[in-house]
Amino acid sequence: MSGLTLNVVIVGAGIQIPPNAARILSQWGLLPALAKHSKKPIATHFRSWKSGQLLFASDLRLKHRFGTDFYNIHRADFHADLVEAAEALGVVFRLGATVSHIDFHAPSVSLRSGEIVPADVVIGADGLNSACKEILLGPKAAPLPTGDLAYRLTVRESDMRPHADLHGLLDIDKTDCWMGPDAFLVGYLLKEDGLYNIALICPDTLPEAVDVAKATPGEMQDVLRGWDPRLQTLLGLVEKTAKWRMLTSSEMESWGHEAGKFVLMGDACHASLPYLAQGAAQAIEDAGVLAALFAKIKHPSQLKPALQLYEKLRKPRTSRITQGSLDQGLAYMLHDGPEQRERDRLLGVKGAERYPIRSIDPGWQEWMLGFDPVAEVERVWGEVGEGVNGFTLG
Repeated sequence: MSGLTLNVVIVGAGIQIPPNAARILSQWGLLPALAKHSKKPIATHFRSWKSGQLLFASDLRLKHRFGTDFYNIHRADFHADLVEAAEALGVVFRLGATVSHIDFHAPSVSLRSGEIVPADVVIGADGLNSACKEILLGPKAAPLPTGDLAYRLTVRESDMRPHADLHGLLDIDKTDCWMGPDAFLVGYLLKEDGLYNIALICPDTLPEAVDVAKATPGEMQDVLRGWDPRLQTLLGLVEKTAKWRMLTSSEMESWGHEAGKFVLMGDACHASLPYLAQGAAQAIEDAGVLAALFAKIKHPSQLKPALQLYEKLRKPRTSRITQGSLDQGLAYMLHDGPEQRERDRLLGVKGAERYPIRSIDPGWQEWMLGFDPVAEVERVWGEVGEGVNGFTLG
């Protein structure tokens, strides 16, 4: 569509970009744009829900281990950076082009307008409510409720500054997490526009047929009644918010079609809960693996095995990330009692025998944040033999 102007609409709020994703963005030349619009948090502060007492500070200055920093950025800025980079490479965005059918053998995509768009490969990257996945699997592909919902919002830093009790949330670049019974709140400052990002996860109260709804700040204050008094002050500054049902999906047997010309990626095939801040990162890893595999292809007959290798590399890892995120959410939202006291005790023990929160475990960090898609593709491609066309995987 010649002359198309793509307008990025501000939706949602902040997003965290951990080193495993930032390293891929760096390989694509996107790190300067990311850094321009981001804050680099130096720590995550895990806090008691009732008093706000600091239980543990997790150091996020991990560039010496993983080659890049953590970044906190507004979703709209991140989207804009990705769009600009894609358009510079010649990508043409088709707006209002609703997919109605996929011919998995051709392959081609049929649009609601009647147009048929041929392709070498079709990648369904259309999120949790994936139309591509539904075309592949039918109605059984519908997302599943988790029993929780999320409020997402921002507060102006300038509105927070007059409140002395909130200064501790603003004075250093960090992420604050309050862990409490059946709920969890995370907050951090964004670079652009002086906004403080807030996400609150709590039990789902939405009507059955509603996944997104407007909400009031008072609702959030009610959820957090009895929590750290600073949160009541903070939420009193909120002007508007909305709430989203948190959905997930059952694990798929395969992400693609047997013809070998179609595959899913991102939330369309491995939706993850947000507790490890890995949802977007895992989609970026998918893209990194696909890009590295496509760079290896010298003949069309290698496309199908390349997509099989993509699944071989990605599926076990994303399954482990999804389960790890679920486990971390359960650890966050413990009721007061023996399990909660043991969690807090272990958080305060240097070199504890086990880590009650996955993201602070050095071994887990090494596995989760150290992933290199280019190196992984080099490894598996070498195993099957680059010069072999039409190989198949067992």
